[in-house]
Amino acid sequence: MAQQPRQFEGRELPNQKDDLEDQGLGFDLGTVLSRRKVLGFLGVAGGGMALAACSPSGTSSAASSSTTAASSSAASSTTSAAAAVLTEMNSETQGPYPGDGSNGPDVLEVSGVERSDITKSIDTDTVAEGVPLTLTMTILDITNNNAAMEGAAVYIWHCDAPGRYSMYDSELTNETYLRGVQIADKYGQVTFETIVPGCYSGRWPHIHFEVFPDKASITDSTNNILTSQIAIDETVSREVYANSVYGNSLNNLNQVTLDTDGIFSDGYDQQLPKFTGDATSGYTTSIDVPIDATTAQDQSMSGGGPGGAGGPGAGGTPPSGMMPPQ
Repeated sequence: MAQQPRQFEGRELPNQKDDLEDQGLGFDLGTVLSRRKVLGFLGVAGGGMALAACSPSGTSSAASSSTTAASSSAASSTTSAAAAVLTEMNSETQGPYPGDGSNGPDVLEVSGVERSDITKSIDTDTVAEGVPLTLTMTILDITNNNAAMEGAAVYIWHCDAPGRYSMYDSELTNETYLRGVQIADKYGQVTFETIVPGCYSGRWPHIHFEVFPDKASITDSTNNILTSQIAIDETVSREVYANSVYGNSLNNLNQVTLDTDGIFSDGYDQQLPKFTGDATSGYTTSIDVPIDATTAQDQSMSGGGPGGAGGPGAGGTPPSGMMPPQ
């Protein structure tokens, strides 16, 4: 018999393998709002007879009313606090190597780009070496009560262990690894199987991504509603970079901090998720991506060619045969 999916208060958990407290902000907000509706139906605001009737044996109605009012207040505070922190994630440059057609090659036109495992090139047998990383992203519409953006298309890309980008490095022009698209499910979630990216000179280790309103929109890179980057945890990076496949990554990491990085120095709290796991078996991380779907992406963040945002001058020394990356 197939195992039934885990639920909480009648709602299927979006992250079946994780604990209740690790289900993500979107699920937490839904739970809080659901409880508030129930409390409102019971007349919490009036503190009336319904509460007295529901009071457990041996508990005074006044105490029950006080406890429930406190719970309601806490729930309200939690909801308000959550809403307050759900500002749109910082827009960041896509850099010179997006592979979305805006600066040369376009992987979004390649059949097979919609995939979860991006460790292998689409049309070759080449696999990117490195420590495994499972990344889950939850896309939330902050203009629609933080609703999950089901159907949104998410494109991610990042450098390999030595710090090179497929499709652009002189040795990787025929490779498409570490690039892929996923379509958000009913929870607004996408999950990618990849590797921990390397660290090249001048930049903190990171993962690029673009969010499009739907699958059809990815045919034009200017349709994206958010371009941003995810920062990799420092402790994780140092553990991973002990692996020789990561080349000079540890030395490069020692030359930069999140506060001196040319991209994350504008604030990175929303872009630095927590990681679990180890450098032997791999890591898992998840991140909420709040988006204002009513505003267009700042296209100055999307230019990646020479002289544009993310071009030469801000990214440090590039890998062999490449422009300074972002």
